[in-house]
Parts: sequence; C-alpha cells; structure tokens
Amino acid sequence: MSCVFYYRDRAMARTLNGYLFLVLAIILLSVGPTEQLQSSQAETLRRIQYLLDNPPVLSGWKDGTDFCNTEPNSSLTIVCYEESVTQLIIIGENGAPALPQNFSMDSFVTTLVKLPNLKVLTLVSLGLWGPLSGKIARLSSLEIFNVSSNFLYGALPHELSFLKSLQTLILDKNMFSGPLPDWTGKLLNLTVLSLRQNSFNGSLPDALNNLESLRVLSLSHNHFSDEVPDLSSLRNLQVLDLEDNAFEGQFPKLDNRLVTLILSKNKFRSGIPSELSSYYQLEHLDISFNSFVGPFLHSLLVLPTIIYLNIAGNKLTGMLSENQSCNDELTFVDLSSNLLTGSLPDCLSDSKKRDVSYAKNCLAAEDQDQQPLSFCRNEALAVGIVPGQKKRKQATKTVLALGIVGGTLGGILLVGLIFLAIRRTNARKPKKSPPTRLITENASTGSGYTSKLFTDARYISQSMKLGALGLPPYRTYSLEEIEEATGNFDTSAFISEGSHGQMYRGQLKNGSLLAIKCLKIKKSQSIQHFMHHIELISKLRHRHVVSALGHCFECYWDDSSVSRIFLVFEYVPNGTLRSWISGRRGRQSLTWSQRIGATIGLAKGIQFLHTGIVPGLYSNNLKITDILVDQNLVAKISSYSLPLLAEMVKEGSKMPSGGSKEIIARTNQDKTDIYDFGVILLEIISGRPFKSNSEVDVVKDQLQSSMMGDDTTRRSSVDSSVRRACSDQSLRTMMEICVRCLNKEPTDRPSIEDVLWNLQFAAQVQDAWRGDSQSSEGSPTSPSRQPSLHLSIG
Repeated sequence: MSCVFYYRDRAMARTLNGYLFLVLAIILLSVGPTEQLQSSQAETLRRIQYLLDNPPVLSGWKDGTDFCNTEPNSSLTIVCYEESVTQLIIIGENGAPALPQNFSMDSFVTTLVKLPNLKVLTLVSLGLWGPLSGKIARLSSLEIFNVSSNFLYGALPHELSFLKSLQTLILDKNMFSGPLPDWTGKLLNLTVLSLRQNSFNGSLPDALNNLESLRVLSLSHNHFSDEVPDLSSLRNLQVLDLEDNAFEGQFPKLDNRLVTLILSKNKFRSGIPSELSSYYQLEHLDISFNSFVGPFLHSLLVLPTIIYLNIAGNKLTGMLSENQSCNDELTFVDLSSNLLTGSLPDCLSDSKKRDVSYAKNCLAAEDQDQQPLSFCRNEALAVGIVPGQKKRKQATKTVLALGIVGGTLGGILLVGLIFLAIRRTNARKPKKSPPTRLITENASTGSGYTSKLFTDARYISQSMKLGALGLPPYRTYSLEEIEEATGNFDTSAFISEGSHGQMYRGQLKNGSLLAIKCLKIKKSQSIQHFMHHIELISKLRHRHVVSALGHCFECYWDDSSVSRIFLVFEYVPNGTLRSWISGRRGRQSLTWSQRIGATIGLAKGIQFLHTGIVPGLYSNNLKITDILVDQNLVAKISSYSLPLLAEMVKEGSKMPSGGSKEIIARTNQDKTDIYDFGVILLEIISGRPFKSNSEVDVVKDQLQSSMMGDDTTRRSSVDSSVRRACSDQSLRTMMEICVRCLNKEPTDRPSIEDVLWNLQFAAQVQDAWRGDSQSSEGSPTSPSRQPSLHLSIG
C-alpha cells in the first residue's frame, strides 16, 4: 500500500510541477519583453557610469537602481518615457581632470547611442577627452546637446549636420579647433549655438544666415578673424557674443532685436552706426578695446532698456554735457580711454547708484585722471594713433606753438561738425517698433546667459512654428484710420468697458473687422517708454489666440507725450465657448469631438503664451467666457496678462519693465493657468456653468468618483447632449487630465505639454471609435443672429 501512495504522490508531484512550469512560462512570456527593455536601459546607464570612471555624481547608481524614478537634482536628471530614457543630464564637479588614458570617446559614444530615444543629452565637467565621434548622429531625436567644460578636441564631425532636430548645441570650454563649417547652416531648428572658449579659427560662414530660429550665438574667446558676415536676417537673434577674437572691419550688420551685444577685444576699426540708437531691446552693450572711431552716440545712454554700457579703449569723440540724460536702470558705464570732451553728465555722477569709469579722456573732471584738452583735439585729427602710446618728437618752440594753434582750431571745427552730425542723426532716428525683451538671469553653469533660455529653446522654436496664418502683417495704424473705422467712436461701435479702457468694434475701408481697445494714459510718458511693450504685443499672433494686428499712439500737442494707446486685435464674431456648451439654444452645441478639438486649441494657445514668446505670459486668469469661437469653430484665447496693463495699474513705476517683471518673469512651475484650464475642461465635460470655486470642487469630486465606476456611471457625469456619442476611453482620458489639472497643489498639476498629449490621445481614440457619428450627436447650427463680441485683453 505504501508503494501505491508513493507512486501516486510522485505522479501528483509531476503533474503539479508541470502546472507550475506552465504558469511560470506564461508569466515569463508576458513580462519578458518589458523586463528586457528595462534591463537594457539600466545596463547601458551602468556602462556609462563605468566608462566615466565612477564620478561622485553617479555614486548613487547601484545594481537594481530604478533609474526612471530617481529624484532629479541640479547635477543629475534622468527622464523616461514609455520605459525609455529621453533625457540624461550629468554635471560633474568644476575642474574635473581628464579621464584615464584608456578612455575612448568613440567607445563612449557607441554606448550612448544605445539610448536611441534621447532628446536631451548634457555631459558637463566629466573629463571627456578626444575627438567627438560622428556616431553621435545616431541619436537622431537629439534636441539639446551640451558637452561643455571637457577636453574634447579636433574639428567638429560632419555627422552633426544629420541631427535635424537639434535646437541647442553647447560646446563651451573645450579644445575644438578649425573653422566653423558651412554645414552648420543646415541645422535649421537651431536656437542656441554656443562655442565659447575653444580654438576655432577662420572666417564665419555666410551659411549662418540660414539659421532663422537662432536666438543665441556665442563665439567668444576663440581665434575667429576677418569681417563678420551680414547677420541682419537673423531676426530672432537676441544674444551675440564675439568677445576676444580677431574680427575686423565694419561694425556688424545686425537686426535691432538684440538684447546682449558683446564685440569687445577685437579689431573693429569703423564708426558706430546710427542705427544702434534704434536697438530698443538692448540691455548689455560692450564694444570696448577695439579701434572704433567717430562720434559717440549720446542716445545710447537713454536706450529704454540699457543696463550695461562699455565703450572703453576706443577713439570715440564728442562733447558731453552736464544735462545729458541717462536711463534710470543704467548701472554700469565705462567711457574710459577715448577722446571725449566737455563735462561728465550729472546722471553719471552718482557713484552709489552706478559704477562709472571715465578716466583717460579730456573731460572737465578732477576725480579721475584726464588728458589735457589739446590731446583729444589733436588725436581726433590723427585717427589711428592709440591714446597714451604716441611718442612725442622733439620740436622747436615755434613749430610746437604752430602745431598747438592749428590743432586747436582744427579740433574746434571738428567738434562743431560732430555736434551738427549728432543733431542730424537724432533728428533722423528711425521710429521702429522695438523687439521683445528677454529677461536674463545668470545660469548656474556659468554660461552667462539665461538658463531658462537654454532649457526651453526646443519648445520655443516649435511654438513659434504654430504662429497665426492668414492674418495681415502687424502694423502701426493712424489715428484717422481708427476714428474712421469706429465712426469717430460712435456709441453703435461700443462693445464694453473694463478697468483699463473701452473696447470698440471697427471696420476698415476694405471691409476688415477689428476689435480696438482704447487705453487712456494717466501719467505723461514718451512713445519710447511704451515701445518694448508694443513689441511684445506685436508677437501675440497665433491660431488659438485673439491676435494683435497693430497699434496707434495719440499724443499731446504741447510735449508729444502719449495721451491714449489704441491696441488693434482681430475680430472674432462667433460667440464664446460657453455659448457653444452650456449656453446653447436649440441645437447650437458642440459635438464631443468638437469639444476635444476646442480643448486642444485652448491648450495650444496656453503653450504659445508660456513658451512661444519671451518673456512668457503666465497667470492669465483664463475663463470659459474669455475663450472665443470663430466661424470655423476654432477656439481662441481673448484674455491674457499684458505687462502694459499691469504697468498702468501699478503706481509710481519708473520703467515699464519694473512693474511687470513680477507678473511675466515666471518659471514653468507657475501652474495657475493649468488650474483655470481644468475648470474650463470641467464645464466642457459636464455642460454646467460654475459660479464659485466650491461648486467646482463638488463637481470635480463627483467626476473623480464616477471614474471609478463602470461605463454607465462615467457617462452620467457627462453633458446629456453628447454622452452617447463619446467613447469610454476618450471620456476616461478627458476626466483624468481634468482632475489632475484641478489638483490643489500646483506642483501636482501636469505641464501644458502633458495636457496637450493626453488631449490629442483622447481625440485619436475618439476618431477610431466607430460609434462616433455626426448624425448621432447632431451638428452645431450657425447662430440665428451674430453674437456680440466678447473681447477682454488683460
């Protein structure tokens, strides 16, 4: 009997083992690919750690480390998407030595390309050395590439030109050499090109003009030479740094949208072009230690955004006066070692407010070393002789006296001619709209430029491609055009009145409809005071934003100060988004697919306001009644936080930028617009208007509870007019992103890119769902009468 039990137990054991083996095989087959993918990514990262000789910044990487969920910090960041690494940022210690001799840059890059979905690759101060391998081009999705502060040398590999998605290329503080190749002009999406502190040489290629999206061009501390090519076609360029090279010839031809212009320590020998006075965006100008000649432009001291001005070590002439004006924000001025005469302006004499140097001129000042007046006059007639280095020859008293007399008379004549030339230059000063301001900050890596500009460069250029189509060019309107369009501001053209001014409906002679906002200026200010605001407004042109078309200034006759500003916007005549959701009449209602489309448009509009212009506009107080719908059912944001309006309500602001920075200089952590988007999305889903935040919280909780139920429970929370025509997966996606947007903690809310991705996914699954038919939902009908325009800019 025991034998019977023995064999029966063995048979059961075999059967049980067979079942266990089968179950284990099924489990391995189901999870195998996922574990293999994770293992491959983790193995590559551990290999990178080994090749980098285990730097301290990677000391936390161990076997079993969950790389995709490690806490990011300023030195180490890993971002994953669908279990694949998309961003790898490793920043070592400053001054890290070169890696051991057995290190191979080619092998290292071969390992890197095993992370094929990398979009951001930053490897700073890690001791990398050797030529940059062309295999880096296998990372075809790369958008940001930063290998600064290493020991890389040789020429740039031609394969870099294959990275068509590349938007930021930073190779600072290496030992690269050779000329800048022509193929750099093929990187059409490039917004940042920084090659500081290398050994590049030769001329700059004309192909740089192809980089129309370029915002930062930094080539300082290299060995470039010859003349700078015409860069005036780079209309988005805001930072140009050519310091410490061997450039020569004329002052470069540039667009006037620059914020930072550094030409110091080169061999330029021309005069300063009068066009420099129209650079209303300019904050930092350094042309020191060149051989610039001719008159110093006094207007540079009063540029509306100038903060730093350095013209030291040139041969600039001209007479300064005590009553010369200066920009209130000007904090650093160096006029030393030129040929300036006259008296130091009173606005520069306050040493507590400004750092001012003016030695080695011929000014009537005793506190800094000055040359005698005759020195500057004679030197002005002998252009090409460096001040302080001319060797005086012995001459008889008679010859010396005649020289002084002749030089004095010639100097007086030259000063008079220069004075007349300056007056004529100021009289002909072009009145162009200034470019968008860039609020800069010192990057933690020591680059000297805004870290946000580098980080967001890939988003900015993409957002700029989404610009409005079919709109007339932005322009300046005459007061006569504005008056004629509104019937001299007839009451029939009046639309509404807000805290900042009145809104009118206008029509041009060609039949075009306009929305005109009239702003009355309480404090007397010049046109220049508002120009950088106008430039920002001129950039507000996008398919999903009520776009700016132009402006008009009305000025007082006596002092030419501004009395009123008219802002001209496109006219959107098809009602608000609420009127197509919860305020509908009859069958005037958007279908479920159209509602998703409207939210996608709204999200794209928010993305443009945040990243499509610099500085971005945040905290826009978005409401569904401020979202307009055009005749094609395209959603447009009509209310956004204009710094101009913020200045008007701030008392005692000295500069336009001073009162607005608190509003516009926000980081991407500001998620108030995301919450407002969530409220709008909640109304789109439920079909109910909300009167209070508490009501929003109640409906949000109901929505969250219904997400946990079945399909019928979820649909019970949806507007009855569309609940039968939405797919369950599309509905769940919309509900989930809505609840996330309404999180109380701003840091828990999604980014606008995350929101947009989920909405587009909801649209795709809805389109693929066969039950989605226009006949079952009904299509919106055109309103029986044209709704009145609701436009609330600000």
